[in-house]
Amino acid sequence: EGQFVFNGEPVTLVDLPGTYSLTAYSQEELVARRELAANNVQAVIDVVDSSALERNLLLTVQMLEMGMPVVLACNMMDEARAAGIHIDMDRLSRMLGIPVVPMVARTGEGLKKAMELAVGLARAGKRDPLRLSYGADLDTALAARYQSRWVALKLLEGDGDMLKEARAADAKTTAELEAICKKAVAHVRDTLNTNMESVITDHRYGYIRSILRDGIVSQDPGKSRLAL
Repeated sequence: EGQFVFNGEPVTLVDLPGTYSLTAYSQEELVARRELAANNVQAVIDVVDSSALERNLLLTVQMLEMGMPVVLACNMMDEARAAGIHIDMDRLSRMLGIPVVPMVARTGEGLKKAMELAVGLARAGKRDPLRLSYGADLDTALAARYQSRWVALKLLEGDGDMLKEARAADAKTTAELEAICKKAVAHVRDTLNTNMESVITDHRYGYIRSILRDGIVSQDPGKSRLAL
């Protein structure tokens, strides 16, 4: 991390490990999630590869579900333009409900704008979390008011690290939520023959694809196909 002054305002910038999700399977994911969940982060600049939006937006959606104020920075736009790729930044911003900026990190394009937007979000404070529907069975479990929706999602995914944190914070209500989650997990396994994490990830990608298929990304004729 480093400290600097931006437009007269002191800022602490933390560079988190690169990761595609917050599932806490790798050390990078675990470090990123713990930092984001520690209530010390006032805003996030989410730098994504413009040529792989679908894969990169999974992390974006998870941070929005946490209620993080996010600026989406679509990086490597110079390569995208050379490939005839066009991203409707304004429309993507409206669909996600967050600021979206084009960026070329190696030349500095978009860096100042992203920082301005992030500082503005930090001043505004926390945002309302994104509330995706995961189907009737999961939504019923997520409606339990014992803990935050994000904690409930992580427990449904079988996140052992989150379970330890929740038990340490409130053992009684976490035990009640565990019972609800176990019932939902068993129902999904028995009726759909799959695991809960796959169901949750599929719903998140469904949300992402519904956005990207709405005219957000286009490519000039004759150019190689964009990997969403």
